[in-house]
Amino acid sequence: MDNTAPPQTASHVATELMSAILGLAGDLDTPSLLERFVTASTSLTGARFGAINIVDAEGTSTTFVQSGVDAAVAASLGHPPHARGVLGSIPDEGVLRLDDLREHPAFIGLPPGHPPMGSFLGAAVRVRGERYGTLYLSEKDGGFDDHDESVVLSLAAAAAVAVQNAQLYALERRRQQWLSAAQTITTMLLEGADQEDVLDRIARSAQEIDGADIAALALPGPDGELLLEIVAGIDGQDLLGLDVSTDPLVHAAFTTGSGRTATSLAATGHELGVRPPLTRYGPALYAPLHTAGQGVGVLLLLRPVGAAPFTDDDLAMSASFAAQAALAFVLAETQRLRGQSVLHDERTRIARDLHDMAIQQLFAAGMQLESARHGADPVPPAVAQVLETAVGHVDAGIRQIRVIVRALDDPGATVPLVERVQAEVELARSSLGFAPLLSIRLDGETVRVDDDNPAPLWAIDELVAPGRANTVVAVVREGLSNVARHARSGAVSVRLTVTSAPHGAISVEVEDDGVGVPVAPTRASGTRNLAQRAQEVGGTFSLLRPASGRGALLRWTAPLD
Repeated sequence: MDNTAPPQTASHVATELMSAILGLAGDLDTPSLLERFVTASTSLTGARFGAINIVDAEGTSTTFVQSGVDAAVAASLGHPPHARGVLGSIPDEGVLRLDDLREHPAFIGLPPGHPPMGSFLGAAVRVRGERYGTLYLSEKDGGFDDHDESVVLSLAAAAAVAVQNAQLYALERRRQQWLSAAQTITTMLLEGADQEDVLDRIARSAQEIDGADIAALALPGPDGELLLEIVAGIDGQDLLGLDVSTDPLVHAAFTTGSGRTATSLAATGHELGVRPPLTRYGPALYAPLHTAGQGVGVLLLLRPVGAAPFTDDDLAMSASFAAQAALAFVLAETQRLRGQSVLHDERTRIARDLHDMAIQQLFAAGMQLESARHGADPVPPAVAQVLETAVGHVDAGIRQIRVIVRALDDPGATVPLVERVQAEVELARSSLGFAPLLSIRLDGETVRVDDDNPAPLWAIDELVAPGRANTVVAVVREGLSNVARHARSGAVSVRLTVTSAPHGAISVEVEDDGVGVPVAPTRASGTRNLAQRAQEVGGTFSLLRPASGRGALLRWTAPLD
């Protein structure tokens, strides 16, 4: 009995070719598309082995999809073949067809353990006029013929169109992801979200959309330096706090507002002036957060060594996202300042009206009552008592309105500083999950906040001006907020110290027993505002490792006004 399969007719082959081309055209997933292409090429030509190889500018394989070689054998061969030897001789146009590739002058041998290969057919797959990948077919009984060349060229053309469509589809999906992320950032800012939470979302969104190992934000510090304040990704915590002011790529992106890419920081970073540990990464992208000539920061995207380099499309989309984020920051800050201005104007108007109208009217009424009480005609004792009480109420009302006017000018002025700090510590209980410890010292003496003697509290308010008190409360709030977000601690201590002589000063310390400080001990994520507050009042700020060796110690100091 003859078990030989009947030869395929020309119409049957044409039908299968058309079916394969349609299958390629309908696949928008690049890995699946490449597998379809290799399978169709081997099936329609009768080749035993087939593969498509995508290489970088140096000829090193970045993507290799094969059929016919056992997975265990393929794994034992190590890295995929590079575009060298016979494989490097395949032309950009047409095909390379060999009866035995071992007889080609460029043949340099097969790796140990590689299956034997003789007959060979290779063709380039070109996308947008550039070689995208190269198809290899080998080991066809009787060798390849003109018909096989025609089939391969038809499939390569169809694959090129399908790859371009898949790339455009993937590009559009990523563009939508970038747009959605930018909208989320804008919404968070306009809703008044914490600035550090927004910065963290920017980095994490960029890292997820791009698929990078690391996304980091370089932001300006109080002295104009550029520091990696926010880092998203695995094994990137040693980058947190890194000073990249002298990095020419970061500096150029920040000052000029032009994004740029680097093929490999590991290969060329030292020559470019890039500092370790950034030089352990491969491809890098620098997208400026820049708008209307104003630099907000720089977004860094980092891929591992050997990963595909960033493309022009990657740079354009990430730069657009960064620019939108920067614009949102500027608009949100403008809105916040406008809101503060409107609120201040309204408070000023109310205070002026109370002072100019209500107090004056009460004062006039008090004068009339006084005149009636001390008039020429004797006033009955009962009436005199009523008049005296009324005058007392008028005087009390005037004093209360003056207190209200002062409170409108400075909302925290009527509440002692210690009480305000106590309130911040108590509010932090919900975010921390436990109550922080609060200690206060005045000129070396401990102040008991639960003591019935209010004299020390009054003394602190006499020393600390209202404006400085407002700043101190903000520092306590931000310090506790940073601990709640980052430290993962089980205990927190807040220490407020005031000294009156010889040089008056106030200090705030927030110490926790959490995960500790980053490599750069004086700068870390979420502390930029604290450093700026210290600089504005001629004080100091530092983030240190406490004497216990556990957790972090935030120390903020300022002179008294």
